[in-house]
Parts: sequence; structure tokens; C-alpha cells
Amino acid sequence: MMKMNVLSMKNNNVIFFWWFGMIVKFCFLLCACSQNTSLRGGLKKINNLGSTVVVKLNTENKQQLVVDNGIVSVTLSKPEGYLIGISYNGIDNILESEYKEHARGYFDVVWNELGKHGKVQRIHGTKFSVIVANENMVEVSFLRSWTSSMTGIDVPINIDIRYIFRRGDSGFYSYAIFDRHEGMPAVKVDQIRFVFRLNKDRFNYMALSDTRQRRMPTMRDVKTGQVLAYPEAVLLTKPHNPQFTGEVDDKYQYSCENINNTVHGWISLDSDPTVGFWMITPSNEFRNGGPIKQDLTSHAGPITLSMFVSPHYAGKDVTMEFEEGETYKKVFGPIFVYLNTASSENDNATLWSDAVQQFSKEVQSWPYDFPQSKDYFPPNQRGAVFGRLLVQDWYFKGGRFQYTNNAYVGLALPGDAGSWQTESKGYQFWTRANAKGYFKITNAVPGDYNLYAWVPGFIGDYKYNATITITPGGVIKLNSLVYNPPRNGPTIWEIGIPDRLASEFHIPDPYPTLMNKLYTKKHSDKFRQYGLWKRYSDIYPNDDLVYTVGVNNYRDWFFAHVTRSTGNKTYEPTTWQIIFEHKNDIISGNYTLQLALASAADSNLQVRFNDRSKDPPHFATGRIGRDNAIARHGIHGLYRLFSINVSSNLLVKGKNIIYLRQSKADTPFQGVMYDYIRLERPPAI
Repeated sequence: MMKMNVLSMKNNNVIFFWWFGMIVKFCFLLCACSQNTSLRGGLKKINNLGSTVVVKLNTENKQQLVVDNGIVSVTLSKPEGYLIGISYNGIDNILESEYKEHARGYFDVVWNELGKHGKVQRIHGTKFSVIVANENMVEVSFLRSWTSSMTGIDVPINIDIRYIFRRGDSGFYSYAIFDRHEGMPAVKVDQIRFVFRLNKDRFNYMALSDTRQRRMPTMRDVKTGQVLAYPEAVLLTKPHNPQFTGEVDDKYQYSCENINNTVHGWISLDSDPTVGFWMITPSNEFRNGGPIKQDLTSHAGPITLSMFVSPHYAGKDVTMEFEEGETYKKVFGPIFVYLNTASSENDNATLWSDAVQQFSKEVQSWPYDFPQSKDYFPPNQRGAVFGRLLVQDWYFKGGRFQYTNNAYVGLALPGDAGSWQTESKGYQFWTRANAKGYFKITNAVPGDYNLYAWVPGFIGDYKYNATITITPGGVIKLNSLVYNPPRNGPTIWEIGIPDRLASEFHIPDPYPTLMNKLYTKKHSDKFRQYGLWKRYSDIYPNDDLVYTVGVNNYRDWFFAHVTRSTGNKTYEPTTWQIIFEHKNDIISGNYTLQLALASAADSNLQVRFNDRSKDPPHFATGRIGRDNAIARHGIHGLYRLFSINVSSNLLVKGKNIIYLRQSKADTPFQGVMYDYIRLERPPAI
């Protein structure tokens, strides 16, 4: 699809510039020039110049090939498929040429044989082929086929890495095809991604969202800094730019949920020309863990990532595990690597805004109709599901049906309710219900799925009780679906908001000497500051948190139930208290404590009622959680809900205390984040 060039010119003499523009275009056509013009005053995209610019493929060099569409020229190693160079707007190489050729732009996998340690493998093709080459498009393939001689050395999956270059595009597309055949050994795959290492002397400004963008320290700054509690977190002590002195940088501070991980990248803010390099992901269907799974984006280096699968913020629960002989096929991508350039007084805002607009265009074109792999499903081979989801809680608003405004509704591989958040092998397709609960899931890949949902404001997970089979071109219309969230009786009291986040609770101010200035006090992502877990020991040096229902509000509740430091790198368990008055007589039967967790990291949460020393406790989760969200500045990890029966003989009329003890205390990062807590009275007879 052709993309029109947008030139913003600031001059009062409109006629003069109109004629000037016509002359420039005429000259370009005469010269059949494929270079961009350097006009001051606004955004410049280097696009096709009419029919004179075609996509050219040069494979004469035995070790390299070059694809040039007149806007972007990309050099790849042959047959490996490493991105050696990206030439754009007069810049010889956007990538960092100081790295070896195999370490500038590449595709890698973290995997391990069962029972063995994981290994990082940079995938290199062993067979290069041209899939299509004409004046409008080039698609090339770098295939790495697995053989039994590779056992224990290479990940036992056939991997085909593809690149697509189209006429008029200011960038290129990338995707990868995984294919397992019978006879391949068992394997676990933890991580799948594309990596781009950009020119360190040019790219100094990173942007992830409208509010998360800034100038960044260099990789040298990071390497010469002081390592903090874990290797990724570094205190910058000798940065090249004094403004970063005393700041903390950690790649996990720039993580993002899949649903928002759509466009991110870098700007060469102080160079001429000013250039933007962007990773655009038009669909989440090929990522693991569902819409709110968090993952890495861009970070100091300058590095830009496209994460398809990882255990980040979920742990080993989301590992892709294949049994011996298990077959498998999936397409990861395509993603779009987009480049733009600008010349204005506000280059960063101009380039970011343009990248966001480009993302919108890619979404409108999704699913693409141009990838040539037979394993990729084009628009006419996909299906759709339509329906309406309502909520009925018998103890909420008289049990009337409620609209599920903004409910998350999705298709994922069959499993238990909520299993989508640890599912990594299949495709997932998610949408949000509208104000009246109507939803539509379009462009779903053929196959068998369950339909899942969860509704902000209500606890638990919904699962439709029948298998959804998507067929090419098929449309499934469901009747109104009703979600009855977990509930055994009317609410006595509640703490928090059931939204799977701990962000409504007390987020302390960071240590002044351990700040990232991107996340100021007023920033909505204040929780991304380093070391907030340590603030618990400062605020509660001797005694633990005590929350009195009716006196405190949920903003007094510390965001993470962590261990307490006792000095010399030792820690002790902590016990929180919820005090409440039961003014009426105790009703015979079972009360219910609804305990929803937003995160758990190597924890054992014990619950006791009016008896702090009860052993064993009245309830214990057992050892749960490996999402590491506390250490990695995430306000949630995997969601867990425990509906705990509380015998009426455990409560008394008058003052009651619930003791919440996180009993594991070997590190500062062990703990849980609460999402929501509710005590329910026994149901009316």
C-alpha cells in the first residue's frame, strides 16, 4: 500500500513553496532518485517517488544480500539471516557497527532439555531462499532445519526466519515460523524474540508511550555503574551526561503489558538528520500469556526488542513445554520495523506521534495479506465470534444483570478458567466489551478454543462451557452469556479494587538516591521506581501493618506484603493484621474470605482467624509464585483467587483479627501483592 509523504512547511509565502515543491518533485522524477530530500519545518518520511522506485534484491555477494526499496536498504548475512546493516536517509548503518555482524540484529531463543540448564541460542539459517522478488515486494527466508545430529546443541524446532520488503514502505517486516515434526526430542522453550542493537552514537532518546519517554543513559554508563540488588539494576555513578548521575537504570523499569506494547523505540535526537527507529506490533495474537502479560520493550544500549514469548512477570508457569515427538506449528509475527525522520523544533514529539499513527495504519491492515508462508493465515482464512457478556452477582445491586463494560473477552487454547494467563503455545485473540457488554473477536485463526473473560470490578474468571471451533470465514454468534462471579454471601467489608492490580494501594516515595527521574511523584507508574520493597522496613521497622476496617482506607495498605530486613542481608517473615468489629451475633455456618492476589513471588501466605499462633494455620496457600513482579517494578504478575471457608466458630461478636503471614523470608523479594480482599457473611437461608 502506498504511503504519502507529509511535509509541514512554515512560511507565509504559500505560492512560492507550492512552486518550489513542484520543481523538487520534477527533478526527483527526472533523476529517478531514491534518496530523501532534507526540507526543514516538520516530519519527513522517505517514501516511494512514483513508479521510478522499485524493490531491488542483490544476491551477488556469496556471504551477504542487500534489499533496497529506495527508502530503506537492508544488508543480511547469507545464509544465516543476521541483520548486518540498515541504511536510511543518508545514514550508512542504523545498527551498531562496533558489534560483530551476528550481534546487531538477530532472532534468538532460550531453551533447555528437560532437567538441564537453559541456554541462549542465536538462530542462524543454514538455507537461504528467495520466496518472492518483484518490483513491488521481496520476501526472503533463512531456514534452520533441525536434525538428530543437533541433539543437545540446537533447539529441536525447525525455525524459518522471514523478512519482507515492500515498495513504498519506510521499513520492513519480520516474522518467524516454528515447526516441530514427529521424532523430535522433548524440550522447554522460555523465550523467543527479535533483537535490534542501534547505533550508540546516534540514538539517545527512548519512547514507549505518551508519558514514558526520555533521554537515556548509554550502555557504557550502565556498565560503569554500581550494580544494586540484582545485575539489571544499576546506580549510574559516572555517566557521560551529568544529568544521569545518581539515577537508577533497570531494563525492567521499561516493561509494558502486551495490550499496550504496540509501538516503542528510539530517536537520534541530537544528530542530523533526526531519525526514529520503531518496533510496531499490530497484533498480540502470537504473544504468550494474554493481554496483560508484561514484557520488555526498549532499554539502554540502545536496544529495541520484539518479545514473543518469555517467563517475565509469570515465571516458569508459562514455559512452552514439548513432549518427545510432539508436533507443533506457529507463526510469530509479522512485526514492522519502521523508520521516520523529522526536522523541527520538537523532533521527539513529531516522530513519536507519527510512529503512533503508523501503528494505527498497521492495525487497520491486520491481518496482512502479503506474507507468503503457507503457514500464515491471511484475512480470508480467519473467523470471528460475536456475543454479549453480562454479570449477575446476587448480592450486588439486587442481583440485577450488569453490563460488563470494558470486560476482557478472548479465545485461547482449551483449559481451565483463567488458564489463558499461563498459556504460551497457541494463538490468543482478545477484545474489550463495550458499554453494554457486546463484544466481537475478529480475525481468529482456525482451531479449537475456549472463550474466556474477566471483568474489572468483579473477582474470578469466566469460561464459556463449550468449545469454540473457528473455521475459515466462519462467524459464530453466541447468545447472551452470564458470568456469576464467586460469591457465597453479602459483603461485610472489603479492601481494595478487584482489578488484578495493586496500584490503588500505598506506593511509597522512592529513595532520593535511587530514583529514575522518568517516574516522578505524579507519574501514574510511580511503582516502577527501584527499591520500593525496601521502604516497608523503613515504614514498619519493628511492628507490621495493622489495618482497621472503618478507620483505615485501602490507600493505607502497603502495595506489597514483603519480608522485613533485619540487617546483614537477613530477613524475617511479616504478619499483617486486619481488625474488624462484628457488631451482630455470629451466624451459624461458613463465612467466606475472598482473597485475590495480584502477584506472588516464592511465597507461602498463611491465614489465621483470632489466633496468631495457630499451627497449622487455618489456611495456607503453600509455596506459590515465581513472577518476580516485586523486584522488577511490576504492579502485578499472575492473578490468583482463594475463596477461603471460615467456620463461624472462628469469629466472635465484637473485635476480630485476621492475621496474614507471609512465612518465607530468605530474600527481600519474597512476598505477595494483594488485589482485593472481601469478607462475606454466610448466605441467607
